Amino acid sequence: MQNPQPGYAERFEAPHYAASLPIPFVRASLGARTVAYLLDILFIFGFTALLTLLITVIGVVTFGLGWTLFAILPASGVIYSAITVGGSKQSTIGQRLMGLRVVAPERGGSVDFITAAVHALLFYVAVSTFLLWCLDLAFGLMRSDRRLGHDLLLGLAVVHAR
Repeated sequence: MQNPQPGYAERFEAPHYAASLPIPFVRASLGARTVAYLLDILFIFGFTALLTLLITVIGVVTFGLGWTLFAILPASGVIYSAITVGGSKQSTIGQRLMGLRVVAPERGGSVDFITAAVHALLFYVAVSTFLLWCLDLAFGLMRSDRRLGHDLLLGLAVVHAR
């Protein structure tokens, strides 16, 4: 610990509270992840609206044949996460606003498109089933690194962006 300046609290350096973490990042809190997801719901709604408009235009141009693409709309949340987390910023827009990003520490740090899609799919499956959601959340509450069950299955971690 360092001596604080007058009027400031003592500062705890990362080695004091995060020394047991296997990767050199400070893990994100579950609260920040929750707020990021609530923000992402808004962005997913907007993404779905844009996708709906695009598919409608394609359907009109192709005399109705393109309207078969409406079948991908239920997966718009997975597509959104795959595009944003699998991209160069490694985070959804909500995660960026909360200062978070997704890393794959065992594979060199970056997350590819397919892994990001599977990560989102596992999250949505867990959220849609109460028992799986409780189990997924229990991992995050019991572990000191706050990784959820679907993070552990894929070897990913949500950390503070630096």
